Amino acid sequence: MTRRDYYEVLGVERDASQAALKKAYRRLAMDLHPDRNDDPQATAQFKEATEAYGVLSDPDKRRLYDVGGHDALDGGGFDPSSFSDFGDLFGGVLRDLFNADPRFARRGPRRGEDLLLELPLAFEEACLGVEKELNVPRVGECGECAGSGARAGTGRRPCTDCGGSGQIVLRQGFFAMSRTCGRCRGVGTTLESPCPNCRGEGRVPVEKQIRIKVPAGISEGQRIRVTGEGESGQRGGPPGDLYVEARVAPHEMFWREGFDLHVPLPLSFPQVALGAKVDVPTLQGDAPLEIPAGTEAGDVLRVRGKGVKKLSTSGHGDLLVHVRVRTPRRLNESQRDLLRRYAESVDEHYEVQEERSLLDRVKDIFG
Repeated sequence: MTRRDYYEVLGVERDASQAALKKAYRRLAMDLHPDRNDDPQATAQFKEATEAYGVLSDPDKRRLYDVGGHDALDGGGFDPSSFSDFGDLFGGVLRDLFNADPRFARRGPRRGEDLLLELPLAFEEACLGVEKELNVPRVGECGECAGSGARAGTGRRPCTDCGGSGQIVLRQGFFAMSRTCGRCRGVGTTLESPCPNCRGEGRVPVEKQIRIKVPAGISEGQRIRVTGEGESGQRGGPPGDLYVEARVAPHEMFWREGFDLHVPLPLSFPQVALGAKVDVPTLQGDAPLEIPAGTEAGDVLRVRGKGVKKLSTSGHGDLLVHVRVRTPRRLNESQRDLLRRYAESVDEHYEVQEERSLLDRVKDIFG
């Protein structure tokens, strides 16, 4: 199904400020949120608006979207379906907009934090794609207490300081002020006996080995999202996600611009003057290339389809071959004699042509 333009969804112009985006989304969310609107269509529209705001409120994602639309986000590892979980939304966008009650966040399940990991890649690996094994250090669920934080055979009991409310209310005359309970940290309960392995946190440092597929054509700074491989959640909450950011090493021969590859090709004077058929290097092996007669140093020849695979498509960029003419440094006497004879045969012709062309240009300028 075709997705609507995000600016159209929020009802704002393309140059809308962050404040305007936030105001527009707040208005839509107040009208469409499932807790306020029972219409099934409103739920779908609420998800659509949240997806739009999640992209446009992020400067990097908004820049990608402005350039390439939905396809640019899909190719860069962005997954709009990540906004479909309302529990996740309250932990992110909605909490920021509506300042959700911290007692709800502390008591209920909490989604784990996202992780960012840099991935070094060779130039060929980024262009051709590769599978990589990663060791991801993170905080995971404690195995001894299964994330509860309680010693085996024990549980939780109402906090004695706040009576289970998670808040301490201070009253003075007609005024009342509440603060988060320091003993239970707003949860409302305390452990009867903390787990000795995690000291009651329910999570411990762990390292997990995962295998990811790096798509062909990924470029420097692009991120791959691995769902559910971030920090573990708390109190039964879902884990966060892992974002892997590509760090691509330069190549000794090739360089890249978008999905096109560039490579220098040294040729001899006879090859460029007379024309020749040569093999040029590509990332997949040599490819044939015909050098037209009269090619000059600095000319760029194009080999179609021998560049980098385009993300999310079956197409490829091109290989651009930059001609470099080699000057021989050591010549024997026979070769010198041939070059002298060649020079004598063309010097007069070149001088006459150059003189005429120069005179013609002067005449054109001064009439």
